[in-house]
Formats: sequence, structure tokens, C-alpha cells
Amino acid sequence: MADEITTLMIKNKNKKLLLRLRNTKTVTGILKDFDIHMNLSLDDAEEEFEGKTEKVGKILLRGDNILLISLPKED
Repeated sequence: MADEITTLMIKNKNKKLLLRLRNTKTVTGILKDFDIHMNLSLDDAEEEFEGKTEKVGKILLRGDNILLISLPKED
């Protein structure tokens, strides 16, 4: 299972992801890197909370704060 997740994440590097966080915020951004703990580095990140969107640029998200990762549709 871990190998499948790693393969999916590698395949989606430099693509835009949608993330749902524990604090009910939604973050979108371009995946730059990740590690075995699912800590993610994103570029051009935007944070949405209570209908407001804020550009936050480059961020590092700690894996244990992520509830859901939505990958882009495959071509």
C-alpha cells in the first residue's frame, strides 16, 4: 500500500492538488515534494476558509494535519 501511495505522489509532482485539513481549511497548490510522513511542500498555495480565499505562496504542510488529498484527473 505504501508503495502505491508513493507512486501516486511521484506521478503527481508539479501538479495542482486539493487538500482538506483537520482545522476544516482547504488548501490548493502545486506539489513540489513529500516524504514518508506525507509532509508536503506546495508552491502557489491558496487557503480557503469560511468562503474566503487567501494566497499563501510556498508552504510546508505537516502530514498529520491532512485529512484528504484530491489528485488531478488522469488524462
